[in-house]
Amino acid sequence: MSIRWPRIGPVHLAVGVALVLGSLAALAGTPDRARNARLDVESLARAVEHEDDHVTAIELAEWIKDRRPGLRVLDIRSSGEFEALHIPTAERVALTDLSRTPFRRDETIVLYSEGGAHAAQGWVFLRALGYTQVYFLRGGLREWLDEVMSPTLQATADDSTRKAFARVSDLSRYFGGSPRRSAAPVRESAIPIPAARDSANAKAVKARSVWGRGC
Repeated sequence: MSIRWPRIGPVHLAVGVALVLGSLAALAGTPDRARNARLDVESLARAVEHEDDHVTAIELAEWIKDRRPGLRVLDIRSSGEFEALHIPTAERVALTDLSRTPFRRDETIVLYSEGGAHAAQGWVFLRALGYTQVYFLRGGLREWLDEVMSPTLQATADDSTRKAFARVSDLSRYFGGSPRRSAAPVRESAIPIPAARDSANAKAVKARSVWGRGC
């Protein structure tokens, strides 16, 4: 609940645009679509600025749980990584296969990778192909594991955070997660002084007991 994932900002967008421009012509089997692809950089920048380019793990979990119509979750990691672990309902599609994958214009597409950067590049790619209802998972699979599968409520959380955590806990259990509450921090004064193991430690313990009495 307390993790703040880095935003995919203008630098990541620029990298994604560059990679897309460099790869459009090289995509085998899709010359027409690649040739007709267009990048509206201003539109992409506005989407990033307004945070319309991504979803959080909690938002995606709610979409999956609510069976949002037309939702397609795409895992663009390797096939081995996908087989080892993936988000429920996800289908594995390689980044280079996105242009060959058939999508309906009314579908909501969510891309995710391990951390988020590759998925952000895929987002740029699909936007270049004219798809508008496309997002990437902000913190990737790591965010899903932290925020959905093992959310943690800090002992110092305020009432509003505790109420939100109750909702997240229900969502986590739906996916087989294990929400937990962190233990209250131990006050330093409550830590007992360990028993002395030798004469030097014994003298130190005795001295601390004398200092505690005051003068």
